[in-house]
Order: sequence, then C-alpha cells, then structure tokens
Amino acid sequence: MSSRPDRYGAGPSALARSAAELFASAGARDLLELGAGQGRDALAFALSGLRVKALDFSPSGVEAIRAKARAAGLGAMLTASVHDCRDPLPCADESFDACYSHMLYCMALTTPRLEAMSAEVHRVLRLGGLQVYTVRSTADPDYGAGIAHGDDRYESNGFVVHFFSRELVERLAEGFELLDVTEFEEGELPRRLFRVTQRKQRP
Repeated sequence: MSSRPDRYGAGPSALARSAAELFASAGARDLLELGAGQGRDALAFALSGLRVKALDFSPSGVEAIRAKARAAGLGAMLTASVHDCRDPLPCADESFDACYSHMLYCMALTTPRLEAMSAEVHRVLRLGGLQVYTVRSTADPDYGAGIAHGDDRYESNGFVVHFFSRELVERLAEGFELLDVTEFEEGELPRRLFRVTQRKQRP
C-alpha cells in the first residue's frame, strides 16, 4: 500500500457513486466496506449520510481513512479498522444494511475462502440487506496470462488475481437473491469486470 493518501484519486469511484444511490433508495443506514483502501469511497458514503465501518488489511490505509474522516468532521460517521478478510468479520450478526467492496473478491483468495467470506457478509447483513461488489472476470485480457495457481488464479508481476466466471458469482450467491450482474470496463487495459448486486434472503 502506498503511503500517498490519494494514490487512486481523491474523488469516489463511479461504482461508489452508483452504489450510494442504490443504498439510499433502499433506505440503508449502516454500511460495511471491505477492502476500503485509502478511503476515497468510504468518505463519499459517509458524506452521503451513511454510517460507515471500513475494513482494510493495510495499517497505512486505515490511518489514511481515519485522517480523512477527522479532516471532514466525520468521525462519528466513518470508522476504520485493520482486518484480514480471511478471518471472520469483527462485526455482530445483522448489524449492517449494506456491504460494498471494489475488487477485494478478486485478490489471491481460493474459492473456499471466498465462500467463507460471503457467508460472513450474509451473517452481518440484516434481512433484505444489499451487497455490491466488483471482480475481474474471465473475459479480462489478463485472464490466463502469467503463472497459474489453479482455481482461475494467475500471477503477474508478483500479484495474484482470482478471475471470476459467471458460475462463481452464482456459487457465491448462496443465501442471497442475485439482483444484477453487469459487465463493464475500467482502466487503460481495459480491465473487464463484473458488478454484482445481491440481497440477503432468509436463512
């Protein structure tokens, strides 16, 4: 993680802007962001009126989020903690109306790890809660390139990406109603991604 607080831009991503509108229309109040990076999306969510709990693996990223929250006078609306997504979420059952993550699921996680993480998201969402996440898809130009690690994971320049098929998206939707899976492009390559939107159903 870079020490620069705005490495990925100061403003929110396009995904966060559309997700904020979705969460607002659903009446969401409490949002969990996984893999929050340096907080550009988390800050935008808090500014939109959501109470945000941001989790990230990087201590420097978490400190950047805390600094932005303090500077914006949002200490009561935006909190951040260090967390490894391979571990259970440090949150109570049914404590959030929404969960958001941009590119976290396509880290070097195995499918069983992803299933465990999805089960944790399901646990902490309230009934009817929304989840929005993005992942690089198997239609991405980099899919199949580099060192193969199995399970649709490929390493390039020391970085491992888990590329998602539509089947994997559906597999991880256990306990959710899959509302939308949209393909889109981002960046200069461009990267090919899925944007997944789903709603928690009854257990």
